[in-house]
Amino acid sequence: MKLSLWQGIKLVFTKELIMGMRFKASWAAMFMFSLTTLACVSLAFQGASLEPRLAAALLWVILFFASMVGADRGFADEDMAGTLLTLKLYGSAQPVLLGKMLYSFFLLLLLALFLVPLFLVLIGAEVKAVLVFILTLLLGIAGIAAAGTLLAALTTGARVKAGLFSVLMLPVILPVFLPAAFLTAGSLEVHEVSLNYLGGMALYDGILVLGASVLFDYLWYED
Repeated sequence: MKLSLWQGIKLVFTKELIMGMRFKASWAAMFMFSLTTLACVSLAFQGASLEPRLAAALLWVILFFASMVGADRGFADEDMAGTLLTLKLYGSAQPVLLGKMLYSFFLLLLLALFLVPLFLVLIGAEVKAVLVFILTLLLGIAGIAAAGTLLAALTTGARVKAGLFSVLMLPVILPVFLPAAFLTAGSLEVHEVSLNYLGGMALYDGILVLGASVLFDYLWYED
């Protein structure tokens, strides 16, 4: 029986979730990296309240580099375990891509739920525009998840994976990272922020997902 796209996505997401819960190394590395970095930032500023733009930049720097700890494992673990060929034989390209992308988004969302409240408490910041702050977080981590999943597929099998992944990831994610920092700073201040940046982030996220969908077909079936 041929599965629908949504059924395939759910199967891939469930597989990734079960494997992630069984082998928690990448989860632990991401959370410990973010916690350690946050502790270092807090100690360095000695509990002083930070200017909103600096606080926003630090938050997104921590989120970005914490995601780098596990983002490149999307296809590398399959390749090392020898199950990538089996997945190619039995799985279609789009469900595999979107399922892994959804799992990456879910993992980053958990990271944000863990990190952001601690960050706001430790730096003494208060969110003035809650809706803008939440939407910025969702669109930001969606962009990181989409870019990370595609680049993980592109760099599978590369000998210098860690360095190559980081070098490729930064320019791809900058159109999301910069407005995310700007909007986050605005949501921590009293003045109004331009919602055009939210539309721009949503548009770029859509372009990333669409571009990944088109490119992934060629990557998946190239052999």
